[in-house]
Amino acid sequence: MKNKICLLMICLSALFITAEAKNKNPMDVRYDIECAGAGTTGTYLVSVSIYTKNVKKVSSEDIKKGAVHGVIFRGFGASQGCTAQKALAQTPALEEQKADFFESFFGSGQYLKYASLLNNSYETVRLNKKEYKVKATVSVSKDMLRKDLEAAGILKALTQGF
Repeated sequence: MKNKICLLMICLSALFITAEAKNKNPMDVRYDIECAGAGTTGTYLVSVSIYTKNVKKVSSEDIKKGAVHGVIFRGFGASQGCTAQKALAQTPALEEQKADFFESFFGSGQYLKYASLLNNSYETVRLNKKEYKVKATVSVSKDMLRKDLEAAGILKALTQGF
């Protein structure tokens, strides 16, 4: 009887772990995005801050992921002489509606081709005893990103009628 209960518990645990993994957000870290100045034509120059308990776990890929995710879903406010930019996604629910696409997009590293870190832009700040802020400046190729998301059917083309 105890063996059957243990087996049942193991099966249920595996089921819950699998269900949790499927519901995991592709951008599973807390981050902020803000304008970092004027970028070249077709790009945004943004500053991304990732909040973490362990600085060693933050990679350049995490910073780039935050930049691309922020451009698609959050947009950013006006600062440092630049104007506010709306998110590329027309609706906030797009991330949930197209979850399979975005899990693959962020999980496989496709987002990396749209972002590049500026040299010597890393900055680490200790906020309190348990939390750090890792900040870097990233150039995001917004025109290429929009074009590819439109081609994949994720975003509507700007030339498409209302």
